[in-house]
Amino acid sequence: MTQMGKFAVIPTLDLKGGVVVHARAGNRADYRPIASPFGAADDPLSIARGLLSTTGSAILYIADLDAIAGTGDHFELVRGLADALHGTELWIDAGFSNISSCAFWLPLEATLVIGSETLAGIESWVEIHDGFGESVALSLDFDAAGNRGPEPLFNDPSLWPGRVIVMSLAKVGTGTGPDLERVERYIGAAGHCRIYAAGGVRNARDLTAIMALGAAGVLVGTSLHSGAITPKEIAALSRERRS
Repeated sequence: MTQMGKFAVIPTLDLKGGVVVHARAGNRADYRPIASPFGAADDPLSIARGLLSTTGSAILYIADLDAIAGTGDHFELVRGLADALHGTELWIDAGFSNISSCAFWLPLEATLVIGSETLAGIESWVEIHDGFGESVALSLDFDAAGNRGPEPLFNDPSLWPGRVIVMSLAKVGTGTGPDLERVERYIGAAGHCRIYAAGGVRNARDLTAIMALGAAGVLVGTSLHSGAITPKEIAALSRERRS
């Protein structure tokens, strides 16, 4: 199935210990402060602005790694970003596991990304989806060993919301290329859903390949900081989508 509409290149911002870090292969304990042309690691706002300017995106994906690990959170930092980046839609992944953990972040009026890896069971997802509806997106998380989370979520599209991220954690930040086969499989099963790919994107050719599958968009981080994907290439991709 081809999903119509503008192909979204969504930049990602990973926060840990108050700074922006380089996410790599899902080994969160080993993430280190990022080296970026957009700003210093301890200046998330400058980096966020650089990422948004490069991609022309109306969306910024933020992963609060401390919240995911259960060691704290970056709520106030993210609230500051939301205030400064007026008009930008934030997608926030903060280790949501139940209604209460979601409710804490609701004042930001952001899209909450529910990672399958943080759900104890399918009942937790159903409760969240019933409670918050299409204000949440689902991230189907995969590591090198396979699915991470309640198995029914990976096999039953009727459980999915309108936005689903196919997140290949083992490929994040590695530059090894996206898992196109997996992305294509979930697009084929998506029905009413918009599928977004994440993990391993190296360059504009990968963006084109993901777009050709019918994905609604892609999450990108490392290749933006390295300059492997440029604003000119993203603009060309948009023109190709419209043609």
